[in-house]
Amino acid sequence: MTPFGEKVRQLRKTRGITMKQMAKDLEVSSAYLSALEHGKRGKPGPGFVMQVAGYFNLIWDDAEELKELAGLSHPRIVVDTVERSANATYLANLLSRRINRLDEETIEDLIARIEQTIPG
Repeated sequence: MTPFGEKVRQLRKTRGITMKQMAKDLEVSSAYLSALEHGKRGKPGPGFVMQVAGYFNLIWDDAEELKELAGLSHPRIVVDTVERSANATYLANLLSRRINRLDEETIEDLIARIEQTIPG
């Protein structure tokens, strides 16, 4: 699952909207919407993100949050460590190899540490 997919699912369920109904209303296939929610599709385009924001009547900060989550929702990313230290390359590779073995608590801890160390 991706951050965008998780947010869309949360919004949909909170409002009691089925995936099938939302897909119909947005004129996309249920398969596409399901793939987005489950992280099996790459990050959505800006037009679709704004369409979803409009569908849920999100404004200001909530719409911005949805856009930010979409930007952080590519399930297969590339980390460029060219011109970085050997440790930076090691870290990127280590995370790539072991992320599937990390539990949710550890992932949340790592996110918090990175966000505290490198804001914005």
